[in-house]
Amino acid sequence: MSIDSLPTLNLSDPNLLQSSSHHPLLLRLRQALISCSSSIESGDFQRSDKSIGELVDFLNSVTDAVVSEPDEDSPEHDAFRAVIDALSFELPKAVARFACVSRRCLEIAERVIDRFIEICSPRDMISILCEALDSPSTMFKVPGYFVPLLSGLSKVFMSIQRRQFEQVKAAVPVIVNVLKAVSSELDDGDTDYEDLLTRSIDIAKSVQAVCLKLEDEGKEKLQALLGLYVLEIMAFVSIGLGYKVSSCLSLMSQLTYFLRFCNLSYLGLITGCDVDIIIAPVVGGQRMEMILWVVLLMSSMEHVLQVCSLQSFFLLFHVLIALHSLVLLIASYIFVPLRRAFLFDVVIWGFISNEVAQAADEDLAAVKAKLSSDQTKRWQAIGMLRNIFSCVNLPWELKKQAINFLLSIVDGNVSRQYDNEHMECLSDMPSIFATLQAIQMVIIYAPEAEIRRNAFHALKKVLADIPTSMRFDTLTALIKNSDSSSMMAILIDCVREEMRMENCQRISRGNQVIQAQKNSCHSTAFWNDGPLELVGLVLRPPKGGPPSLPEYGDAVLSALNLYRFVLITESTGNTNYTGVLSEKNLQKAYNEWLLPLRTLVTGIVAANQKDYNQLALDTQCALNPLELVLYRCIELVEEKLKRAA
Repeated sequence: MSIDSLPTLNLSDPNLLQSSSHHPLLLRLRQALISCSSSIESGDFQRSDKSIGELVDFLNSVTDAVVSEPDEDSPEHDAFRAVIDALSFELPKAVARFACVSRRCLEIAERVIDRFIEICSPRDMISILCEALDSPSTMFKVPGYFVPLLSGLSKVFMSIQRRQFEQVKAAVPVIVNVLKAVSSELDDGDTDYEDLLTRSIDIAKSVQAVCLKLEDEGKEKLQALLGLYVLEIMAFVSIGLGYKVSSCLSLMSQLTYFLRFCNLSYLGLITGCDVDIIIAPVVGGQRMEMILWVVLLMSSMEHVLQVCSLQSFFLLFHVLIALHSLVLLIASYIFVPLRRAFLFDVVIWGFISNEVAQAADEDLAAVKAKLSSDQTKRWQAIGMLRNIFSCVNLPWELKKQAINFLLSIVDGNVSRQYDNEHMECLSDMPSIFATLQAIQMVIIYAPEAEIRRNAFHALKKVLADIPTSMRFDTLTALIKNSDSSSMMAILIDCVREEMRMENCQRISRGNQVIQAQKNSCHSTAFWNDGPLELVGLVLRPPKGGPPSLPEYGDAVLSALNLYRFVLITESTGNTNYTGVLSEKNLQKAYNEWLLPLRTLVTGIVAANQKDYNQLALDTQCALNPLELVLYRCIELVEEKLKRAA
């Protein structure tokens, strides 16, 4: 008798007792289930052990009879089978609820599910277990509920005889969704989550065992699916147990063992290349055609950018970033539910512990050396790191180690060979830009001064790794997209430092325009009208009027310092690369930037002098340095205007 031909057993059906009287086995079944159900509803967990024990004894007797009955066509055999088939729909969910009560209840629940696995077909049991995993009540959305169900799946997978890839592929998203739901609602004292992850690893071991039995295309596809599944489990280890490093290291050592089996390497994961390869056999068909369309779209866009002039790069840079977001949106639809935030996470755990790296059979020193020497792969790695820095669910310890890893590949003896710097970095710029934005978030929100300090150091190193011709546009885009006054101030100071270094090089070469350096194009991208536009962006925002003070006091102070630096440097060197000394620009700065700002500052200072509360004092202290620099800029401009007259 097929499971599909039987209705689901409804315990609330008032006619069930009457229908059960036709056979004593069904009557006993109903009584046992009512006893279990009553225990759950009343919260009497002492009685629950006895109830579920009686139910297990009953099931043991039923299954023993099914196995020993020689005549499969007998009415008794059909009745026994009806009991098992009817129970198989509801009992896995019912006994899984008891697994949360105690270790003993968990063992009994696993024994019940194991009985069904022995009797029912693997295909039916996969559907039953997935349905149980996919539909827990809110009350039972706890790790303990899912543990026996995942344990059952790991055993069922071993029994699949055909269409292994298709059946495992159907179950994997259900498992991943369970882990996602549980990890999002974890309590600090929840100890069952680690057990849940251990059962998830058991599933990976079962899939690996199935792979070893297959050959050719079937094995390749199942290996790829296993690789994606393992990467997902690693993500949930980091999210749920990242604060418990010792527990994470043990689980990560077990998981990294699968990487080589799935043809995944640290270098391939860091750059994203390996995942792109193993996704192909998993998605297949029409979805693969969509992937090829995305690749063609990116290639066409890159060709457009190659033939454009550098002056239009800034606009096209934003177009490429928008296109990059579109590609990610399409990818989120066509790919399996893999979050690239955690591809680099795998490597970070190897960076933390040699034990994890050894389990993956990886030489991390060689990987870092390769990234330091290979410009393209380093840019790809930097782009991948954005996902770790921007993930709010990852613990700060992992982000701290990710910053340290980034510094290890961009600091020291790093190869920067730009045969054609405008073209080389173009395809990687959207992801590098996103990484810089994510590092800004670390600088702003990191709880420890050491993390913030190292993140700032990493920010400067990544900026230095970008070709000079693109660096100013990158900094300008970061400033325009930042809502933090302090972060804007830091970035403006970076612009000023770049200009200072370039000016020092110019002086050392006899005040000549900087010539092309070895392995680099000319670096005059900062001494043009761009810095003045940047100053105007801060001192006179696009919305009009002076900037908001004291909220944007840090950004305004840095912009004034940049303007003062440019004005003094151009005057001292008898140059006018930025156009700051032209009478038109001096009048614009004086009338549109400095005087309105002076009016605003003096008004705020006068208003706060009448108050003696803490807010007024803080505002006064914040505006004091700004006021000093502002008046110095006004003096310099007035002096230049007098000379021009």
